[in-house]
Amino acid sequence: MIKAVYVIVGTVSLILGILGIFLPLLPTTPFLLLTAFCYLRGSTRCYNWLMNHKHLGPYIKNFTEHKVIPVRTKIIILTLMWGSMIYCVIFIAPYLMAKVLLLIVATGVTWHILSFKSK
Repeated sequence: MIKAVYVIVGTVSLILGILGIFLPLLPTTPFLLLTAFCYLRGSTRCYNWLMNHKHLGPYIKNFTEHKVIPVRTKIIILTLMWGSMIYCVIFIAPYLMAKVLLLIVATGVTWHILSFKSK
């Protein structure tokens, strides 16, 4: 029963992590790390699939073993995030406070991403 819960939580976390690639306020890395944690405890088969996945496996291994984010990934993350944020600030957010909050969040995430070593 506990293993099934781990697999379900891991799968939901995986979905959120993949969505986080495209949605600027949804963090990818924490969800993928949670997925690896849950799959490790819930299903060896799911964990092996995740760690051997063509795109997600190296990303998780680099981050967990070396605390490294590749330069290409940083560029993609920051470009998508800032593009989304600027669009939201100009066309979506109706209030000045919302616009300021979005820019503060984007600046914080940028600082956090750039604080990791590059590969």
